[in-house]
Amino acid sequence: MKKTLTFILLTVATFAFGQTEISTKYHTADSLLQADNYLEAYKILKEIEPKCDKKDTLYDYILWYYVGATSELESQNRMTEQFETSLKYGLEALELIEKGKSRFDEKFASKEFWMHKNIIVSYFGLGQFDKAKKHRDILYKAYKEKKLPEGIDGYYNFDFFKLNDKNIWGYEWYPELPKDRFSSSFTKIVYYVYSTNPDGTDKDQLFRFHVLMYHQDSKNAKFDYLLEKQMETDEATISGSYYQYTYKENIDYKKLKDDIKEIVTKEIEPSSRRTIPKRK
Repeated sequence: MKKTLTFILLTVATFAFGQTEISTKYHTADSLLQADNYLEAYKILKEIEPKCDKKDTLYDYILWYYVGATSELESQNRMTEQFETSLKYGLEALELIEKGKSRFDEKFASKEFWMHKNIIVSYFGLGQFDKAKKHRDILYKAYKEKKLPEGIDGYYNFDFFKLNDKNIWGYEWYPELPKDRFSSSFTKIVYYVYSTNPDGTDKDQLFRFHVLMYHQDSKNAKFDYLLEKQMETDEATISGSYYQYTYKENIDYKKLKDDIKEIVTKEIEPSSRRTIPKRK
């Protein structure tokens, strides 16, 4: 009996010590996060999360901050085009969010869709367009089921890259190409081109490229979309079409991205030009 009791006491003591050590490391990670040292905080949280008893109230705090630190590292690397690293953090964050969906509220659960979006950007940055499709399909399914959170419920950012002194952002809208090509104007994708501040962040929007539905009989059409450049001034919207840059309904994303790079790098002007005065 004494041996059994001794064993139990040692086990409890070891467990208590382990939990105390986890608590101490958690507070260290918390301090590091307050100091914006996300990498060192991430390392600690990654170490202690699997060791913490999931029934302990401390576990939720560890998991919450672990998700936050991982998401911040994903963002930092994505914004500096370190896409292999951002993808690693993005996939890890997605797994952590899945763990927390049943423990936290709906707002936390919505992080899942934002992370799918971020992972798409990383795959595009790596030129792995086929791998991005899985995550794109998840967003489209959630769109049809009206499950997407505000801010990503109408369109989503799927691409980002820097070109010389410009930041270029690609956004895609969920609605599909209309059957009636004469029904209305329809844009599927927009690439926004920005000048940059000294720290590399966006400064001013210079112009944008629309992947615009081409008005013609869809049965006989050789292509479905036409690339158009648009620029805003105080007085008017100036636009023009590139008839040499066209796309089918199933858009070739690699070709589109290469076309955008070519136009911006070579400063290619549109084949046509239209000026629409703004109403005053």
